[in-house]
Amino acid sequence: MSGRGRKATLPTTPFRRPAVLGDDPSDVVVRHTTKQGATRAYDFGRLPMPAAMQRSLAVLFAAKCTSGAWTSLRTSEGTWRHLNALGKFLSGQDNPPTDVPDLTAAMWSAWRLSRKTKAQNGYDQVMVTQTLLRADSRLPHEVRAVMARRLPEPKVQERAFESDEFRQIKAAARRTFRSALLRIRENTEHLNAWRNGEFVRGSNEWALGDALDLLARTGDLPRRTSANGRTRDIVPQYAKAVGGRRPDNTWKRLFLTRLEAATLGVLLVTEFGFNSTTMSEMPVPRAVPDSGETSGTKVYRLELEKRRRHAGHHFESRNITDHGADSAGRLISDALEATAHARAYVADRAPGLDRLLVWRSKGNKSEAATNSVGELIRVGPFGLGVGTDAAALWAQEQGLPSKVFRRGRKTVNVVHRREPGQNTQDTHDRVYVLPEPQVQEAAGEVIADGVTDAVEAARRTVLQAQLADAPQDGAQETATASCSDYEHSPFTPPGAGCGASFLLCTACPNARVAPVHHPRLAYLHAALENLHSVLDPATWMADWYDAHARLEDLRHRVGTEVWKQELQKASDWDRQIIDDLLNGHFDS
Repeated sequence: MSGRGRKATLPTTPFRRPAVLGDDPSDVVVRHTTKQGATRAYDFGRLPMPAAMQRSLAVLFAAKCTSGAWTSLRTSEGTWRHLNALGKFLSGQDNPPTDVPDLTAAMWSAWRLSRKTKAQNGYDQVMVTQTLLRADSRLPHEVRAVMARRLPEPKVQERAFESDEFRQIKAAARRTFRSALLRIRENTEHLNAWRNGEFVRGSNEWALGDALDLLARTGDLPRRTSANGRTRDIVPQYAKAVGGRRPDNTWKRLFLTRLEAATLGVLLVTEFGFNSTTMSEMPVPRAVPDSGETSGTKVYRLELEKRRRHAGHHFESRNITDHGADSAGRLISDALEATAHARAYVADRAPGLDRLLVWRSKGNKSEAATNSVGELIRVGPFGLGVGTDAAALWAQEQGLPSKVFRRGRKTVNVVHRREPGQNTQDTHDRVYVLPEPQVQEAAGEVIADGVTDAVEAARRTVLQAQLADAPQDGAQETATASCSDYEHSPFTPPGAGCGASFLLCTACPNARVAPVHHPRLAYLHAALENLHSVLDPATWMADWYDAHARLEDLRHRVGTEVWKQELQKASDWDRQIIDDLLNGHFDS
């Protein structure tokens, strides 16, 4: 309803979500749009491969774009580059595949061998492309088996900063940002005094205040325009008022530069251990209501987003207190002060944008339109967020090590806080802690014990049975698979025959799992998941977790969609065997 009580006018046409991929088989252009509004189109017709393969990959790519799995254009752009590399490789084969079902195990093995998997890019090319193709139920079984082979992750090259390096970086960032903050604070005080009418009209102080007011409202000072419409230098009277036409005399009085904003980002990373993207996209922190009225302190609520987390855990908040010059909250107060004028400009022209880190570029564009180039958001002459390139350039100018964001984050979370920063505990341990030399030197024995436990756990929970196209002649059928060597079991002494539970067949290298066993194993997997919902966690972990994990591994190798189809094929006889197994009727 409108303010006067009338019904609002309905749109003349129904809303339709923009299509990611058209229904026409000839349409192979996929459009990925993030929730921030950044959009990019990918034309699969440009891939060097047959039209059928182009369409199949476009369908798989579009499914990722719409499922919410890809929340950043960087992810889709990276996948697109890897698919280009795959297309060039396949087109160079003697018999290039025309579609996904034509892929062979030999082709995929050759693709893996052709990549430099010890480097991050080569590893990503293999892992990203095989993850995408696994979603196609037509992918041949033998190709899935090759994809399931373990590919060691590249060794982490980045190390946490040494203590002296870390202190040096923080001190340099404080000097740079502090200088910018004092500059902006001084000019803001002059501007506020002008707005309060404290200067005599026509005086030099009044003229400077007038110029600062224009600068705060428009982002720039008035400029002369030539006959052909091109803007030129600042109008002389304002150039005189501010003491010159250089950025130091004009817009730098109220706004951070790109590198100064990068130093603020460095301080945020080295203080809180933020991911650079999370920090760059962080909304403006708000003071918690009534946090500073009586105690003289302020409590800020930081709203953080971690896109790679699983659903329901993308967002978190932290309360940071400003209780003095040495507190973490004082950095937030200073950041709010240093970016206040820039944020006011952006809020006036693009009310939907909410970012803490805003800086002014060297250009003099003053258009109000918001442009999104990739994921770099610009509003007129202002940029939102900071990139790793700006931080690296600042570090280079200071004679400091590069990659200050990534290495600084690792230093904070691994060496100082020693706890996950927007990551799961597993990711924190595996990616950040274990490869770090400083941690290894400090806790060598603990790491060795942890690695041993991890290897043993992997052996228990990864499928050890071999996949086969059909049951082998002479093999003995069990309740879950077929056995190629009953007399030499890894679970019982030689010559005694295997006396292990049939649940351990998936953990035995003598076992062979053929497609004929898939329906029964899919039913067993579903039955174990039902048990998980009713048993207490301790009993589940002790009795059923390992068997369930091995079946999860098998499901991953076979493919989720194929696994669902196999479950529907389970016969009454399959169900009876699994029920007897779970009820202990086969126990000797």
